[in-house]
Amino acid sequence: MNKTSAIRTIVAATTGQPVIFTTGYSCRIAQHIADRPSHFYMTGSMGLAASVGTGVAMATGLATVVVDGDGSLLMNPAGLITAGAMPDLGLLHVVLDDGSYASTGGQAAPSTRTDFAAWARACGYAQVLRADEPDTFGAMLREALADCSSPVFIHCVLTAQDTAVPPRIRGDLGDHQRRFSHDLQATMGTRV
Repeated sequence: MNKTSAIRTIVAATTGQPVIFTTGYSCRIAQHIADRPSHFYMTGSMGLAASVGTGVAMATGLATVVVDGDGSLLMNPAGLITAGAMPDLGLLHVVLDDGSYASTGGQAAPSTRTDFAAWARACGYAQVLRADEPDTFGAMLREALADCSSPVFIHCVLTAQDTAVPPRIRGDLGDHQRRFSHDLQATMGTRV
């Protein structure tokens, strides 16, 4: 599985849930696959995907998906501590682990020496899973989203390279933020 196929699986498993895509290739690939109002594309804030997703889940009460990267999580593991400390937080935290800082030049990330699952368990995530096959990954996502009422962590190991990565995020970043906020408000309005 490569990053594109993993993100394609995430997009297929999500419908209207807020999805926070970490910086770099993840947000570029996601926008290319399906540019949805419920997608938040992070740029220039590596390491903060879990923090942003936790804030969205807390503020809205909506099950929220975070698509993080191994390098991003290594930069700021404090997001795990915060999310794991809230047993009623509807957060699905997916870490796509390709072993590199792909979008900054492909430098090796020390993820092979890091037990992300142990980190998530120690921080209090209710469920910790590992996926390395697309079918298994899709099933895990659908099951976790069916009843996302506590923090769930999926470590998705990527072993194949992407052949091409789409260009940078299109459109004004402020417009993306406003579209995302409007979508959250509309979704919350339908829940009232």
